[in-house]
Amino acid sequence: MGNTKYVFVTGGVTSSLGKGIISASLGRLLQARGYRVTIQKLDPYINVDPGTLNPYEHGECYVTDDGAETDLDLGHYERFLDIQTSQANNVTTGRIYQSVINKERRGDYLGKTVQVIPHITDEIKRRITLLGSKDEYDIIITEIGGTVGDIESLPYIEAVRQLRWDLGEENVVFVHLTLVPYLSASRELKTKPTQHSVKVLLESGIQPDVLVLRAEHELTRDLRKKVALFCNVQLDAVIQSIDVSTIYEVPLLMQEEGLDVMVLKKLKIAEKGSPELKDWKEFLNKLKSSEEEIRIALVGKYVELYDAYKSIMESLTHAGVINRVKVKITCVHSEMITPENVTEKLERYHGILVAPGFGDRGVDGKILSAKYARENKVPFLGICLGLQCAVIEFARNVLGYADASSTEMTNITKHPVIDLMEEQKGVTEKGGTMRLGGYTCALKKGSRVQEAYQLDLVRERHRHRYEFNNDFLEAFEQNGMIASGINPENGLVEIMEQTDHPWFVGTQFHPEYRSTVLNPHPLFITFIKSAIEYTG
Repeated sequence: MGNTKYVFVTGGVTSSLGKGIISASLGRLLQARGYRVTIQKLDPYINVDPGTLNPYEHGECYVTDDGAETDLDLGHYERFLDIQTSQANNVTTGRIYQSVINKERRGDYLGKTVQVIPHITDEIKRRITLLGSKDEYDIIITEIGGTVGDIESLPYIEAVRQLRWDLGEENVVFVHLTLVPYLSASRELKTKPTQHSVKVLLESGIQPDVLVLRAEHELTRDLRKKVALFCNVQLDAVIQSIDVSTIYEVPLLMQEEGLDVMVLKKLKIAEKGSPELKDWKEFLNKLKSSEEEIRIALVGKYVELYDAYKSIMESLTHAGVINRVKVKITCVHSEMITPENVTEKLERYHGILVAPGFGDRGVDGKILSAKYARENKVPFLGICLGLQCAVIEFARNVLGYADASSTEMTNITKHPVIDLMEEQKGVTEKGGTMRLGGYTCALKKGSRVQEAYQLDLVRERHRHRYEFNNDFLEAFEQNGMIASGINPENGLVEIMEQTDHPWFVGTQFHPEYRSTVLNPHPLFITFIKSAIEYTG
């Protein structure tokens, strides 16, 4: 473990309080002081990873460069810290138990009875400290999913309790995030839920060092003193996290509250530098001061849940800031789009983004959206299935292949313009079997995407089973839809664009996974720029 120190972030009272944002904000502040920081997520669910989970269940599945399907919080970590995470940054109960059971089957435990303590907790501790084993980081922030008291979280809580003693008290800090609800009838902020949450944590053997209290209204000094007294923490370790208009304000609020200072104090680390966050403040200022509004239609089939397209929405926000415009995103359910209403649904937007997804539900609406964008010269960005729908639409309505389709949707077609990847054709298991992670893409000189990137070779992240069928590439290119990005190793088409359109681009990869606050993705930047020009 070397000299690495650990911060464990737990949550209480209710889920979705923002542990990921608090963790990322703390990481950003520590990073701005010059410390080497990374963040990992411990997820209590028994799935091995979120790759097989419906987006309605768990939001988007985020993909790392090394091909791990992970929790969406890793997207926050990368966007805030401008770093790359990996397989080691996301741990699930399913992965923990799978590892322990495999060891038991091999006889690694020499006939001993395998139990939650010590075998499961030891494996959790091993995974937690794996990131710090090479002395690459000064501080590792570990977010524990769920809320204290959940049955699923108990092994994790026990494991980190043990780690405080394994690593030494001065090397471990516990930050506990809770809710202070406001009762409008009595016009009071109530601390009792926080007290009970801390009590549950104490019963598990963990005394929190810092409390972060989510609230809709300002916390008075008296209220903070009450929480400090009843929860056995210092007064200046009671941190307020009030609701804000954008998550990008949270690092600045945590700086005002002194969260990073308190954590460094508890870890017995001398303060190094002062986090100026100049670039971050400039970003936030542009985000708030931009007056021109650009309307983007995000066409997808999981639109009821905002988190299903979290990275795409944040990437559009990043690109809007660079272009000094407010990006107003409207989610349009693809199942609700028909030939009769497609114009009514899409005519008010300055750009159309067709989102990724799996299966045939809502595909017809996505194909109609691509057709509308092509015919009306509306800036278009199709991602993964969005590209595939644009290809199917072009094949049907420009090339005249009326039955053109993807073999994901039907095998009854003479024109499978999208087909199953060769290496996927014997695969029966669903989890972790797609083309996943970062692959290189060679850009066609003079293309719109090459102009956007200002590079000849890029690396982007993938998550798909189906691909463009190169048997039809010549016909597409002869009619104005070119492959402007190709994998140099296997010839797979990565990007298609239309030459007679102001901005019509589809990517097989997911550019949203690489957009960060300080380094927005060039394809999103150019897409929004084209949308601005479309309004002119």
